[in-house]
Amino acid sequence: MLARRAYIPDDLLPSGLPDSRPWPLTVPCVAQMAEEGMLFERPITFLVGENGSGKSTLVEAFAEAWGLDARGGRAGRKYVNDRPKTVLGDLLRWETTAAGARQKSGPRTKRRGYFLRAETAFGFMEAISGMRGYWEEDTSEMSHGEGFLTVLANMFREPGFYLMDEPEAALSFTSCLRLVNLLYDLGESGAQVICATHSPVLAATPGADIIEVGDHGFRRTKWEDLALVDHWRRYMNNPAAYLRYVTEQ
Repeated sequence: MLARRAYIPDDLLPSGLPDSRPWPLTVPCVAQMAEEGMLFERPITFLVGENGSGKSTLVEAFAEAWGLDARGGRAGRKYVNDRPKTVLGDLLRWETTAAGARQKSGPRTKRRGYFLRAETAFGFMEAISGMRGYWEEDTSEMSHGEGFLTVLANMFREPGFYLMDEPEAALSFTSCLRLVNLLYDLGESGAQVICATHSPVLAATPGADIIEVGDHGFRRTKWEDLALVDHWRRYMNNPAAYLRYVTEQ
């Protein structure tokens, strides 16, 4: 483990009641983290929740607090120096292990980690294609899914701190299984991964911790108890039970 807890120090919290604080501190999962912090207990953690629940906001801030570029990229590199941090990324702090402290604040060339976010990954891959220290393959000649897998295979392979925001966006079912294998191996190697996802396939990674976020804030849960899993199971068993509400005029 590299990071044990994400939190906002009391002296950095804006004054006033929680519901009067600036966005995103009013988002339930962020408000809860501001009050009590978020613990990380296993090498792989999935944040699961509906669109708008705040999971991507958390992952972006986690990346910024670790020193990664909020738009994505590898540890030890800043791609645009004049971009200010987000409100949450500026407030957030990490409680690390000794190994995590060395990773986070050691020499730039020794830092290991990567932030992959689906919404910026394609443009980012195109911008750095061919640069030393990344990958040799030409991702412009690949499908989106193949490009994602190329980045993952080359950038997510050493013990380090890795963050992912909906990596399943470009991946087929089979490719998601390949990513499960990669994540599992990373966890076994001493790396730490925090991933926001809508994928029940990824969330089933053996040994992973699952934190469900929503209007309730956030809570740890089991894979089989996720609302996401329940909905997919019901839909696959009887699509018509859902689709009749979508297609009725």
